[in-house]
Parts: sequence; C-alpha cells; structure tokens
Amino acid sequence: MSGVIVTDPPRAVAEDVDALAGYGVATVHEALARTGLLGPALRPIQQDVRVAGTAVTALCWPGDNLMIHAAVEQCAEGDILVVTTTSPCTDGLFGELFATALQRRGVRGLVINTGVRDTAELRAMGFPVWSAAVSAQGTVKATGGSVNIPIIVGGQQIRPGDVIIADDDGVMVVPRQRSAEAVKASEARTAKEEASRLAFRDGQLGLDRYGLRETLVRLGVRYQSYAEYAEYAEYARGAGGANSDTGAGVDPGAGPGTRS
Repeated sequence: MSGVIVTDPPRAVAEDVDALAGYGVATVHEALARTGLLGPALRPIQQDVRVAGTAVTALCWPGDNLMIHAAVEQCAEGDILVVTTTSPCTDGLFGELFATALQRRGVRGLVINTGVRDTAELRAMGFPVWSAAVSAQGTVKATGGSVNIPIIVGGQQIRPGDVIIADDDGVMVVPRQRSAEAVKASEARTAKEEASRLAFRDGQLGLDRYGLRETLVRLGVRYQSYAEYAEYAEYARGAGGANSDTGAGVDPGAGPGTRS
C-alpha cells in the first residue's frame, strides 16, 4: 500500500471552531438537519469533556500505526487527529507516547476508528480520546498509508480542515465550508431550546408547545379512562385477544363501554 502525505491543507476558521465547541454535538447535529454524526461506535474514554478542532486525517493499515507517526508532524495547535484503517481493526494503534507528542503540538484530542490503549494515562494527562475499542494489542510500523486525505468514518466523509466536535454524546463532523453556517444555526437552535426550557419550567407541556395533540389525533391515538380500559381489557380476554394481559391485538373501540 503506497500513499501520500498532504501538507498544509486549508482549515476552518478558528473562531467558528471555538464557537461550535460551546454548543456541543447534539445541538450542532440537530441545527444542521441531523447530519454529520459519526455514529454510536465511537465512545469517549473520559467523561465531561467537550472539544472541537480542525481535522488532520490519517489512513492506516490494520495493526500498523506508521502513518500516525507521519500525521503527528502535520498536526498544529487547534487540530484533532482523526484515524481510520483500510479495513476493520480493533488493535491499540494509539497510546500515551503519541498523546505526549500531540499535546506538545497543541492538538486537542483524538478520534480513532480502531483501538486505543494506556487509557488511564491518557485521562491523567488530560488528552481526550474517542475510539471504537480499547485494546492493549500492539502494532507494527511497516506499511505505507496517507495523511490529510478524505476518509470515511461512521459513514461520514471527513476532509482535512473540517471541524470535528466531540463530547459525551459522540463525535460529528462539520465541513469547513459550512462552519459559519453551523455557528449561526446552532445559535438559533440554542435560543429556541432556551425558550422551550423556560416554558417547561413554567409548566407548559411539550404536547401543547409542539402541537403534538393534533399529531396524536391524526394517528388515531385516543384517551381512555382507567375504568374504560379495564372494561375493554376484560372484554378482550373474553374475546380471546392476542395478549390477554394487555388486550393487544384487539381494537380498544370494539369492546363495551368505549367512547369515541
């Protein structure tokens, strides 16, 4: 496997990156029409950490971390290193020594679609990591790969310089060309959520605030008193319903005493 190391790719505007870190994954993901999420497989090895940075990408061979060494040289302050392999791998490609080198360069964290080790040391040194596995399995340094090329992680394309946001909820990518748009959309969503939060604190229900009562009517969902439902359930048992305990499988409107 041959490859290429791309130097000095364009990066998202630093002010946008820092702003997006404040909003977090769930808010930005929703604000951008639920796009960019790298899926549930990437989990943090720490808790209560939220970061955002510009992506430096590395494509490695399974069980081989040579290209992570090459990627470290391309990392700068404010970056997040994103690593994947050419086929599935859970080996521990990354550990404390890599983190020491990256931390010295001002890198904000690691997202790796394989395994990571030295997790206690990584937490102690405050270097955040999101990985698909934790494994002490060692690796070699023998096969060429690429740095700063587009890669796919969790079904999402990540290009060098894109914004990576990571917290306890997962990891997402924002294309660098959309960073300003993402900030504006996230700001609007945050304001909307704050208005809802205040309304809920004041006693309003989501059913009313979001107009969901009409949705229930449209879907045919009805309200029924306990006495009415108990009478219907007794009828369902007598009628040989699919589930005699709950009456499931029998139309609640079919029994005696039900009201439209």
